[in-house]
Amino acid sequence: MSGTEPNKKLELLYTLYCDDVRLEAGNKLSFMGVFQNIMVQQLPVSLIKFAVVNHWRGEGVHLSEVRILSPDRATPVVVSQPTRFEMAPGGFADNISFFVNVTFPVPGQYFVQTLIDSNLFDEQILTITDGREQATENTSEAVN
Repeated sequence: MSGTEPNKKLELLYTLYCDDVRLEAGNKLSFMGVFQNIMVQQLPVSLIKFAVVNHWRGEGVHLSEVRILSPDRATPVVVSQPTRFEMAPGGFADNISFFVNVTFPVPGQYFVQTLIDSNLFDEQILTITDGREQATENTSEAVN
């Protein structure tokens, strides 16, 4: 987490990955297709729509960005536009970054980074797994 003074009044309560987020009656959020890892039968894989949801507690005006880095940390897979959000003292805020046509070319651990005011604030791992490799590892040559 960043040690800058303004961010001491900011706490990231949770981060969710999901297919879609909808605003319902009563200002409620509905999360569709919540996941923590992605297992596919073929790589590369492209996600038509992908959302990263950050739920904050704190106060002040902040600029949030989300980026996903490749397993080697050298290549950004996708980067959001900076989004401004504001909270009154003791308040809460949800920041949702939508991405379309995100392609994950290889299996591995991708790094989902949240930046606040252009400083790295949090990093989560999103694991992309090739199901064919796992199926091969789980097969046995023994005859039952």
